[in-house]
Amino acid sequence: MDRFTGRVALITGGSRGIGFAIARRLVAEGADVVITGRKQESLDAAVAQLGGHASAVAGKADDPVHRADVFAHVAAQHGRLDHLVNNAGINPAWGPVLDIDPGVAHKILAVNVIATLEWTRDAVTAGLTRSVVNLSSVSGLSASPNISFYGVSKAAIMNLTMQLAEELAPSIRVNAVAPAVVKTDFARALYEGREAEVSAGYPLGRLGDVEDVAAPVAFLLSDDAAWITGQTIVIDGGLSIRSLV
Repeated sequence: MDRFTGRVALITGGSRGIGFAIARRLVAEGADVVITGRKQESLDAAVAQLGGHASAVAGKADDPVHRADVFAHVAAQHGRLDHLVNNAGINPAWGPVLDIDPGVAHKILAVNVIATLEWTRDAVTAGLTRSVVNLSSVSGLSASPNISFYGVSKAAIMNLTMQLAEELAPSIRVNAVAPAVVKTDFARALYEGREAEVSAGYPLGRLGDVEDVAAPVAFLLSDDAAWITGQTIVIDGGLSIRSLV
């Protein structure tokens, strides 16, 4: 497929895992991509793999100076921006929601929710033309033991997606995806040492791979999804169709 030739996409948190897979998919379909991440070394390695259609800017997702640097880079290198993927996210807390440190809770909301809003607002100001995809999670659809406040933040992303879709229509579409457990370093604590046991809970019999998320994201960004906005696509190997009864 060749759905993104001549287009420019910005992917936050794009140096590894799901973000890198999305960048790789878009480049394969003709896009120029700009990726962000905290570590320059990881970004350099990612750009080397992506080739000449990729560039990167290092910084923290919730840092306004970093965002300004990224959009200045996009303007200087490409002079346009067609697609935004809000992928950057954190989960520094593990355990009951009542035990979470308030400072940690504020940081999760700052990176996972407020930064998503700010990246989108700045992208629109910079002339974003086509579509946004936000990364949510199935943890936002139900109680999520041990990653509970992360789930709170991802539930907020689903609603933020609807609000942005309403406000930015008809010129810009905004959608989200909500993956279940995907085999990345970020999710390792959810399956390491017991992958077979966890996989048994999925009708499709396995955990997700990063490509399982990259493909639906590319679809939602593309003109193939031209009449879809404000939606969250659940990517969970069928997990949510199973009853506990």
